[in-house]
Amino acid sequence: MTARPEGFAAYLTVTAAYWAFMLTDGALRMLVLLHFHSLGFSPIQLAYLFLLYEFAGMVTNLSAGWIAARFGLTITLYAGLGLQILALIALARLDPGWAMGASVLYVMAVQGVSGVAKDLAKMSSKSAVKLLAPTEGGGLFRWVALLTGSKNAVKGVGFLLGAVLLAVFGFVPATLSMAAALAVILLAVLIVMPPGLPKGRKGAKFTELFSRSANVNWLAAARVFLFGARDVWFVVGIPIYFSAVLSDGSEAGNRAAFFMIGSFMAAWIILYGAVQAAAPRLMRATERPEGDLVLAARGWAAALCVIPAGLTLAVWISDGPGPVLTATLILGLLAFGAVFAVNSALHSYLILAFTKAERVTMDVGFYYMANAGGRLLGSLLSGLSYQLGGLALTLGTATIMVALSALLAARLRPEPAA
Repeated sequence: MTARPEGFAAYLTVTAAYWAFMLTDGALRMLVLLHFHSLGFSPIQLAYLFLLYEFAGMVTNLSAGWIAARFGLTITLYAGLGLQILALIALARLDPGWAMGASVLYVMAVQGVSGVAKDLAKMSSKSAVKLLAPTEGGGLFRWVALLTGSKNAVKGVGFLLGAVLLAVFGFVPATLSMAAALAVILLAVLIVMPPGLPKGRKGAKFTELFSRSANVNWLAAARVFLFGARDVWFVVGIPIYFSAVLSDGSEAGNRAAFFMIGSFMAAWIILYGAVQAAAPRLMRATERPEGDLVLAARGWAAALCVIPAGLTLAVWISDGPGPVLTATLILGLLAFGAVFAVNSALHSYLILAFTKAERVTMDVGFYYMANAGGRLLGSLLSGLSYQLGGLALTLGTATIMVALSALLAARLRPEPAA
């Protein structure tokens, strides 16, 4: 089966909307992290700012699968874009004169709304690929890798955009300008969205959300620890470490550090997205049966474990921050990003391969609930591990989580032929 022209147009429209959303999502994360670090928030307080974001993502993914099955994918996509606009406007209303506790709670609540928005948009976009992609010639793997890889590259640009907007214009103008841009995108999507996505079915039951497929459940569990291993250093540990190393404490030094940290985080995400988009070609997916790709998921997870283990050792034996350690961390984390991207691309393909068309929004919602659970766990451990044991404990925690993901991926089995 080849993709229908209207189906491809719907895929392009959904992808464009998702790109716009993830650009603002990446920029918002960097804005929040760097702005509140400059206000004196501790690592654990910075982690708190993202906890409700990830918890809201868990709840959203679980319920959004049913909402999309009941009311249609376009509704959840529009709702995600609209809520992100509201979250950006609300964040701009933060009063610098508020007490620290009140500021933390307010930003947590706004981040929670942003988390709901992100996962509504993500679930809609990923589910659409299963329904619109051609089935022959590895079409599903190619389409989902292109969507996910390009999304991450755009999010990486968002990290750099957020750092630049903060350094040049300040916090409030940056958030309001992003809200205005996203509102224009939402209006354009409402106007040009072609037919091709399902409208929902009235008989969808909420209890159908929980998958009975062993492969879907094992894959979801592996996803928890895979993304936990990424966020345990990505959310707080590495940005705060680099901030301490690169900034001299002056306002000009802070601005320069913001730009350099944003550039690194952007480069990491862009590399991750590029490798993810290229994963079908790198793995020769069109020439391999699904069973081979299931086995590959086990091997790539085991290979990923070696990198954070090596970085943990490097930090442990070093004499402290310095140019050699910083260069080692940069190169090691870029290597982690490349191998992590292949793992993530395989997972994103396998969840769509394992699910059925009639259950796609529910299984994808369940799977991305696990993804958000991993990010929640990683976000909490990022601030906690860095505060308790510095970068060595943070990277050691990432190593353990990757190892657990590899053990769970080993439970995957090829699906029987239909």
